[in-house]
Amino acid sequence: MSHAIHDFAAKLRQPSVAPAVEAYVRWRRGVRRAEELGVEAPPAPQQAPVSINLDLTTACNYRCTHCIDWDILNTKHRLAEADLRASLALMRERGLRSVILIGGGEPTLYPGFAGFVAFLKGLGLSVAVVTNGSRGDRLLEAIPHLEAGDWIRMSLDAGSNELFAAMHRPTNPAVTLDTICAWIPRLKAANPRPRIGFSYIIVWGGASRDEHALADNIDEIVLATERAKRSGFDYIALKPVLERQENGAEVMDPGKAEAQLDATIARIRREVDRAKALADARFDVYESTNLRMLEEGTWRELTQQPRTCHMQALRQVLTPLGLYNCPAHRGVDKAKIAEKDAYQSEAHAAATGDALAGILDRFDASVECREVTCLYHSTNWWLEGLIAGADEPRIAPGATDGDFFL
Repeated sequence: MSHAIHDFAAKLRQPSVAPAVEAYVRWRRGVRRAEELGVEAPPAPQQAPVSINLDLTTACNYRCTHCIDWDILNTKHRLAEADLRASLALMRERGLRSVILIGGGEPTLYPGFAGFVAFLKGLGLSVAVVTNGSRGDRLLEAIPHLEAGDWIRMSLDAGSNELFAAMHRPTNPAVTLDTICAWIPRLKAANPRPRIGFSYIIVWGGASRDEHALADNIDEIVLATERAKRSGFDYIALKPVLERQENGAEVMDPGKAEAQLDATIARIRREVDRAKALADARFDVYESTNLRMLEEGTWRELTQQPRTCHMQALRQVLTPLGLYNCPAHRGVDKAKIAEKDAYQSEAHAAATGDALAGILDRFDASVECREVTCLYHSTNWWLEGLIAGADEPRIAPGATDGDFFL
């Protein structure tokens, strides 16, 4: 049985990954002990994160009203492919297991996108693609390289062409929800092994970006689910909209709902339940952890972070602007671990290890992420318990399913 999508602790207990997690825990124990004794702290282990989000480009052919990365889109920052390939090869040697091509821009606009996917698979990495779906031709070139366990997820967020256009504003008006969904049977025929998902960010009235109101799409949840199932997607993933705070963090802010909060949540719950009734043996309807907790009224539990975010050592974000500690802080200076050449050579990787040690102590997640409904919340507290515990840290190996996406 596969691990739950957001059960990151289970993923980290897989036998091939657990030793790296134990090495991290021992290192952090050593750092705390050194602080108590007033001696020099041990160096960081020479290992890469288990999983990265990789922003291949900042270029985007949409102008989405709800885009969380609006400020960095279509900038002149670039990743030199030779340097990037060298970085990823070194990271693979040091324990990297998965790459999610996502964010900052549209990955399929990267020149040689399909060839780069083939390169990642040649390194033995698990690969996922988060795309706006507009370049089905490039996805069709890339999908033969993917395997079972890999996935493609399309950010669509609507059930009708009209709402899709209003929310995403593609620069090419010929791109519609209909034209995107028409690619799914062709992608499945080319390679049925990777799963293809329909991503739906739920937006309520009152949500905004830079004080610009966003379109409410709650009433199209069921319409989108019906479309996803009919088009041949393997699943639809439902998640709540996030907004960027002044401190740079991406947060869920249901308190801004135009209607009474309880009424808004009840409305979401009703439509999600109707959507879930469409699930069957071939088609899944997923609720994200923070959406489920929003519906249960327990979402603020996910904002109670430990001081140290341990996940920033195990999952990082590599972009044309640099290496960052979390997708929720992409492009934010205080969350920057190193430059974009962070793992380009042994010397760069060593310097990045030192920088990681610094940000683990400097970045106070209990403050910087106090409003973030963090999906890594329970995993961070699990790691904190291992580090703070009196017993020798031993991670009991769990089941292996090959899902290393964090």
